[in-house]
Amino acid sequence: MNDRLDIHTLRQRYLAGSLHPLAVMEDILHRIGDDPHHVWIHRLPIARIRDYVLALQGKDPADLPLYGIPFAIKDNIDLAGAPTTAGCAEYAYQPERHASVVQRLIDAGAIPIGKTNLDQFATGLNGTRSPYGACRNAYHPDYISGGSSSGSAVAVALGLVSFSLGTDTAGSGRVPAAFNNLVGVKPSRGWLSTRGVVPACRSLDCVSLFALNTADAASVLSVATSFDDQDVYSRRIETYGFDFGRADTFRFGVPLAEQLQFFGNQNAAALFARSIETLSAFGGTAVEIDFSPFLQSARLLYEGPWVAERYAAITDFFDARADVIHPVVREIIAGAKQFSAADAYNGIYQLQALRREADKVWEGIDCLLTPTAGSIYRIEEMLADPIRLNANLGYYTNFMNLLDCAAVAVPAGFQDDGLPFGITLAAPAHQDIPLLHLAGRMMGGVAPTQQLAAGRVRIAVCGAHLTGLPLNHQLTSRGAHRVARTQSSADYKLYALPGGPPHRPGMVRVAPDEPGCAIEVEVWEMAARELGSFVAGIPAPLGIGTLTLADGEQVLGFVCEPYAVKDALDISRFGGWRAYQGSL
Repeated sequence: MNDRLDIHTLRQRYLAGSLHPLAVMEDILHRIGDDPHHVWIHRLPIARIRDYVLALQGKDPADLPLYGIPFAIKDNIDLAGAPTTAGCAEYAYQPERHASVVQRLIDAGAIPIGKTNLDQFATGLNGTRSPYGACRNAYHPDYISGGSSSGSAVAVALGLVSFSLGTDTAGSGRVPAAFNNLVGVKPSRGWLSTRGVVPACRSLDCVSLFALNTADAASVLSVATSFDDQDVYSRRIETYGFDFGRADTFRFGVPLAEQLQFFGNQNAAALFARSIETLSAFGGTAVEIDFSPFLQSARLLYEGPWVAERYAAITDFFDARADVIHPVVREIIAGAKQFSAADAYNGIYQLQALRREADKVWEGIDCLLTPTAGSIYRIEEMLADPIRLNANLGYYTNFMNLLDCAAVAVPAGFQDDGLPFGITLAAPAHQDIPLLHLAGRMMGGVAPTQQLAAGRVRIAVCGAHLTGLPLNHQLTSRGAHRVARTQSSADYKLYALPGGPPHRPGMVRVAPDEPGCAIEVEVWEMAARELGSFVAGIPAPLGIGTLTLADGEQVLGFVCEPYAVKDALDISRFGGWRAYQGSL
């Protein structure tokens, strides 16, 4: 069987009829073997996996976006028929139903392989705090895998599943992605239901995704995202703003040089500098920002009263069985008892003030670029100094959910010792789609996330609405942003229409047997709610129709009724309205 487990490859083979899901599952179980990396806490027996495969019988792979796609589940997320341990055998319970997000994936055809190892009670970023063994890095077993979603990340990196579910409160879905060369998506809080998830900090927890590439991540995210009225922290997707991920110009924030921390890892520093160059090559402008409100927010998560949420999540069990909890996890959670209700309110006030400071930073940038983690450690180093080194891992991650950000961890090269390095792209909540688009560009493609892009429309303009021309204000006044300068497909003609000012062109598509030209256009994006008033201001014979771009993409665009160009001047040879205007 082909070893490639990316979703696109498997789907193509299923659609062609050259592969059966059961063959994939049997091969995966063979590859897992005796699990030397300590990935799994519970693996489903082949008989149970066959039941999931059998449930797909008679269904068309084309109708199910995740048909026959194997996935893993962090063992603080419920899978009916398998114990949920949260990394503590004494805590385990047997859920009768799947977690909401797991149910959505299975309904879409995905097949669970088992439950994965984690830092106990999702308390840690390193992957060593588990009685089931320290999970080993997929690229070098002497190094940490990252946590707390350790097994979920390593399962994907070792080619044992196509994608996996983790959780991310402080960085648990991003740090393991960076250390194992994966895409790690920490969605906006509430996008993915946490019903059926053992809480860490319930008001902050996110279900996260690990995937091999951004296209796979986008495919899973589109299935997993859903408002859940039975989850009080679930919220509906809101329209994202400027899609900087597909724009030819955007601004990305980088912490001030003195605020960057690599903890002595010069390889990581060099790779991060290269990532800045990569984004700049896409048209990004690096903007140095004061990172202090983000750092101060991050410290609240473990040094402030939010640690009491971890105690609240397992109060009865902790009070009755603290002796069976991993010593480091026990020490962290026990620290909650020093905080009072007044401390909690004061923490909320402090966080609100820091949010206001962070909002001012966001006003000057479209997204934020940081390392995912400044350095990586050997397992023995982490065990010798578990608190300090774990805090280093959270330097760039702990603030995200407190400040209500979306984030995508992206592979960004390898150190001289062969270990992966990763960066994180972050933005305010509901900017998940632009982040995935930008991450896709960094990895050599653009993720197909249009199914999540509700509320936005893209319009191609070819005349007086171009940047700097008289009617461009009709776009900018509606909050539109230019996302591309490009050309149409080569089957159009452009005419200078009579009348004006403002003078306007008419763009007409020619018949298949007629010669045409590629015409310069700009693609702008705006909120769908603004489209009606924009269209209402377009005079005949112009209108909005479907326009094909040079790469084959179809977008809304200015078109002209053919009768109006009968006596108009054909200016197609200039290749665009701007060039024609310059010739006058």
